[in-house]
Amino acid sequence: MTNYNKNINNIFYIFITAHLIFWTLVPTLTNHNLPLDIIEALAWGSNLDWGFNKHPPMSAFFPEVFFQIFGSQDWAYYLLSQIFVIISFYYVFKLSKEILKNDLLSLISVLLIESIYYYNFTSPEFNVNVCQLPFWSLTVYFSWKIYNNKEVKFFDCFLVGLFAAFGFLSKYLFIYLLASIDLLFVYLIFIKKEKKFDFKYLITLEVFLIVLVPHLIWLNNNEFITITYGLARSGLEQSNLIDHIKFPLTFLLKQIGLLIPFLILVWLLIKKIKFKLDLKDKKLLFLLTINILPIILMFLTSVVTGSKIRTMWMTPFYLFFGTLFVYLFQAQINIKKLKVFMVGFIFLFFLSPILYAYISISKDDKRTDYLGKEIAIKTQYAWDQQFNTKINVVYGNEWYAGNLSYHLKSRPVWEGIIKRDKLDQLKEYMCLDNICVGYR
Repeated sequence: MTNYNKNINNIFYIFITAHLIFWTLVPTLTNHNLPLDIIEALAWGSNLDWGFNKHPPMSAFFPEVFFQIFGSQDWAYYLLSQIFVIISFYYVFKLSKEILKNDLLSLISVLLIESIYYYNFTSPEFNVNVCQLPFWSLTVYFSWKIYNNKEVKFFDCFLVGLFAAFGFLSKYLFIYLLASIDLLFVYLIFIKKEKKFDFKYLITLEVFLIVLVPHLIWLNNNEFITITYGLARSGLEQSNLIDHIKFPLTFLLKQIGLLIPFLILVWLLIKKIKFKLDLKDKKLLFLLTINILPIILMFLTSVVTGSKIRTMWMTPFYLFFGTLFVYLFQAQINIKKLKVFMVGFIFLFFLSPILYAYISISKDDKRTDYLGKEIAIKTQYAWDQQFNTKINVVYGNEWYAGNLSYHLKSRPVWEGIIKRDKLDQLKEYMCLDNICVGYR
């Protein structure tokens, strides 16, 4: 490796380290309480299962692992979220190097996506969307290995199946990436006949299904509750004719709006907007498949069903947008404009955490202003006045009861909403407002 390449790699590692430090420290120092989705995941994690009423299990599993290591230290969960972000950045960088064959352009590919809202401002809140990120990038990277190599390797197929399953167990919308990649291979094998079918491809499907089996059993035993929840969130049941136009257009406008900082950085980098779409270009075809096709499929879902696509659902969809745009405009990139690009990048890099900190400090009606620790102390005091036992169960919704589960030293298990029959099974219990705590 030349000194030039080493320097580029060093800059990349400095960048992801700076990202990790900034986006761990800023929410730690400015938030009074963890955000809703993290508290919700920790509530589920206290009673870990193969699925929950809203989502599959992976987004609860990782916070629970961190809780077992760090306990109720808020910074740990902001760190967890950023670890997931920088793992995905690493594999974006790695794939970009293989496609672009240029370390500087590969670095630019990653710096570009740092400007996208999903990977800065919203990244501190670990949730199902953030949980998908490393598995999305890993699935794409090893799919590229299968796509690009003449010989299909068992290990690559195994890893695609494994990471695809982990991604699906993070959020079902991961299926849009998998469907896009499958469509590419179907096109190449059965329509263009540029690739031969290899039985090793089936390893991917086998591993994927084997990993999913426990969750599928759980789904069946729980009346497919997560799927029902997802459909309810999309507003599908209440959709009318106008929704088939309104929601897709709203979806497109929001995505364009979120990409404005990204597009500004692209504009700062190139001489003029000029590119050629050659679908015979193997690399371009792959990049269009993993970047554009999942968005098209999401858009078509909204058009056909009239469902509302929530903005945050698109979090992992833009991971490789930097790679796509750099590949399209690589002949137009003006290295002389690199200084201007870096000024723009650094401005956005610091602006985002500054805005986050300002909003966090100046507004006092957010979830992150909730007095979770104080309420836990008061609850513990009230319990100690009546009982000599430890609180080991808590009932209520994921937010109020989840906060108690997280903040109480005994880390009671969250067991869902308050029900009379559940309370009757406890040896001792106490109810305060919208939560109940007890000892079994």
